[in-house]
Amino acid sequence: MRVVSERIGLETRGEVDILDITGEVQSIVKRSGTEKGIAVVFVPGSTAAVTTIEYEPGLLTDLPSTLERLAPRNATYEHEKRLHDGNGHSHVRASLLGPSLTIPIKDGKLTLGTWQQVVLVELDARSRSRELVVQILGE
Repeated sequence: MRVVSERIGLETRGEVDILDITGEVQSIVKRSGTEKGIAVVFVPGSTAAVTTIEYEPGLLTDLPSTLERLAPRNATYEHEKRLHDGNGHSHVRASLLGPSLTIPIKDGKLTLGTWQQVVLVELDARSRSRELVVQILGE
């Protein structure tokens, strides 16, 4: 079994910026030469998440509005009482979505659904520089 690790550097606009990273992840799979296995995509940090979505305008509006209902920006967060950094909601939202995603690889390609893309969701209250880790395991 072969293990290949690469990184993807991104700049985000902050506050629920949703970036389609499917092409970058598939390019790493292709460069790795892996025909079957898994791809793990991980974002270090506690205010961003990795998930899948149909990357279209309606859902790009629906996801942020759903997150606002689940963990409202203007609610009281103990994190902010301690650190006063204005991103308590960002940490909660990131915990709900999660920092990583595992995708099977078959015939050298990510096995995603027709309308399914891999996305980074920036949840911090400010723009950020992110470096995602993509690790390919397989043969």
